[in-house]
Amino acid sequence: MEFHATTQAALAAEAVLRELLAPELVPLFDASFIRSYLIHDEFIYRLVLRVAIEAGLEGATREPGTAEEIVRRAKLDTGRALVPMDWILRLLAARGVLDELPAGPAVRFCARGSFPALDPAPLREEQSRQEPTALPAYVLAETVAREYPAFLRGEVLGEDVLFSARRLRLWIDYFSNDNRLYAINNRVGAIAVEQWLAGHGPARVLELGGGLGSGARALLDRLETAGRLDAIAEYRFTEFVPAFLRRGEQALRARSRLPGRLTFALLDMNRPFAEQGVAAGSMSMIYAVNTLHVAHDLEFTLGEIRRALAADGRLIASECVRPRPRQPIYTEFVFNLTATFRSPRLDPVYRPTGGFLTPEQWKDAIEAAGFSDVRFLPNMVRIRELIPDFIVAAIGATRAR
Repeated sequence: MEFHATTQAALAAEAVLRELLAPELVPLFDASFIRSYLIHDEFIYRLVLRVAIEAGLEGATREPGTAEEIVRRAKLDTGRALVPMDWILRLLAARGVLDELPAGPAVRFCARGSFPALDPAPLREEQSRQEPTALPAYVLAETVAREYPAFLRGEVLGEDVLFSARRLRLWIDYFSNDNRLYAINNRVGAIAVEQWLAGHGPARVLELGGGLGSGARALLDRLETAGRLDAIAEYRFTEFVPAFLRRGEQALRARSRLPGRLTFALLDMNRPFAEQGVAAGSMSMIYAVNTLHVAHDLEFTLGEIRRALAADGRLIASECVRPRPRQPIYTEFVFNLTATFRSPRLDPVYRPTGGFLTPEQWKDAIEAAGFSDVRFLPNMVRIRELIPDFIVAAIGATRAR
């Protein structure tokens, strides 16, 4: 990779976004952030190449084949490998390593030649020089890449690779507002919440999938800076993973800005909320950062959110958003290892695959669940015409009466 070319590309994208973004968003998407994004994207590509070679894809793609056929040729585990392999093949096709050949309803892939051998290390070194706070994303990706071939062969569970006790430190560092590559969703979401709270009375807010607390921290920091903490009557922080909930509670209580208004509870978004202490019509807002895309049944979870909201209550979800169908997003390299990410309940209209959703799919899903006035901050549909890889947005919608 030519780092000078990356810098030029980042500066050009920054200039375009300055014209497209609302003023409060512009500082988040500066040239430094965009350059980090581009370097990390290339880093993931090189890790994927290494995984593909170790998993035997060079030989398995010499003749055209569907993802399922290639999985079988490479003697990989069909149950676990099919979804991540389809993603790997699409990424390699987008990078020109493979040809993508239409074959009726399926797609076939064929190698154009030998796979390039590209070293990821210079990218990590460049990131360390430019913005070292983003390095947790590199450490996580490298950790996953080492065990990826064994996962594809069915020798290890993806959940064990990612979430064993020895990996907790990885997640503490990754899900941090110091890691700009992750924190961007927290900060965009915080802006969306602050805008919705303007003109509303004190709100009762429920956060879904609060993780280690960085999303709540970013939101409360922004409201405190603006002198707006009185806009929160109650902030109910919930999380499904007990270890994450404990860590999140510790982090938030250590810097509690809402004495008597901040509560913590386990909550599984795949079960009825009322059974877990969330009464119908009791919340003004439900907030989630990079959470709803892993709901097992998105229709069910959105329905539970609607029931928990008061009339004219607001859903705000800050998400990685897939710009266009089948477009691979680099974070999927890691999360395709988990069954919850790759194997949700599908819907032919708005949930045709696991992973992230497009703007159109999010709008269809949210409206089908009984919401109106679906909006994106920033306007993804407009931006993707000029910046095809832009993937960050907060999605807001109002509970229809």
